[in-house]
Amino acid sequence: MGFSTDAIHGGQEPDLATGAVITPIYQTSTYAMEELGKHKGYTYGRTTNLTRAAMEKNIAILEKGEYGIAFSSGIAAVQAVLSLLKAGDNVIVSENVYGGTYRLFELVMRNFGLDFTWVDASNVQNIEAAIKENTKLVFVETPTNPMLDLTDLQAVAAICKKHNLISVTDNTFMSPYFQNPLTFGIDISLHSTTKYLNGHSDIIGGILVTSRKELESKLRYYQNAAGAVPSPFDCWLVLRSTKTLAVRMERHNSNATAFAEFLFNSKLAEKVYYPGLPSHPQYELAKKQMRGFGGMVSADFGTHEKAKKILNNVKIFTLAESLGGVESLINYPAVMTHGSVPKEKRDALGITDSLIRFSVGLEDIEDLINDVKAAAGE
Repeated sequence: MGFSTDAIHGGQEPDLATGAVITPIYQTSTYAMEELGKHKGYTYGRTTNLTRAAMEKNIAILEKGEYGIAFSSGIAAVQAVLSLLKAGDNVIVSENVYGGTYRLFELVMRNFGLDFTWVDASNVQNIEAAIKENTKLVFVETPTNPMLDLTDLQAVAAICKKHNLISVTDNTFMSPYFQNPLTFGIDISLHSTTKYLNGHSDIIGGILVTSRKELESKLRYYQNAAGAVPSPFDCWLVLRSTKTLAVRMERHNSNATAFAEFLFNSKLAEKVYYPGLPSHPQYELAKKQMRGFGGMVSADFGTHEKAKKILNNVKIFTLAESLGGVESLINYPAVMTHGSVPKEKRDALGITDSLIRFSVGLEDIEDLINDVKAAAGE
């Protein structure tokens, strides 16, 4: 089936009891047993929920995987990945990741005996060179947040298979519409469902998708044991949203491309980071492993004062955390999403005090461009 057909119908059969076309919200914490030791496959809401199961299956189909395991946030999904490891294990991580992932790895999980090696994953040779005897997992974001660097997924998968390592890709920025890491051999694709999958800025959630049964069994066990599961209503909202994912991502992509070209051609910004610009150093890789370039654009405006002026004076862009909603958001990574990353590391990555990250929404592109022009005093 095509993507839009799967998005609308995948994992969603008419309700057996009523024939309802839309998957019901099974808002229940427990289930009645027919007699001692006999039930209908459902015992407790943390363990199983039909609305959650439908959402998990829907997103697994879109990611071209077999199994979806949902969590109450994207970071909870990242934490679930770490449940596959034990104290003393090493994880190789692309050095420019979401600040919350950095915080979890470096400031929390190191205290539990996990070791993390940070590399520039835009050159996959750095990954192979960093492998140690205790390395068990490779975790990459592509494109990265907020610098939009890319990693060659097929090459990463090959390295991990060669060395018997688990490969994980945070695919949040691209969504399953533009990129499917599993098709390149990656073991686990991770999403914050808060972002593009839901796309309406009204839920918090996360999901892991895999086709490896042994990984699904471990992650499913952890899902129940740790209990960080999304509510039935949040799952229903995501199911509502994936139905329009294709049309939303097309508009995000076209708007972001036009917005990035405006920033680049107008010279309003000193540097523009967007995989859809031919000037991006990995433009050819972007065309190879992605079906579009996404809705995220970052730009360095040269000085903190100029960046601050734009941040404080936009009217349509909203200064806020998060991304991927229908409304356009503007973000200051140095203080907001990446505030937990040490300044020297931020500077080395290019996350300067003059960098702004734009989540380009679905508004009229002329209005978005004029908004930033006016805010900058152009």
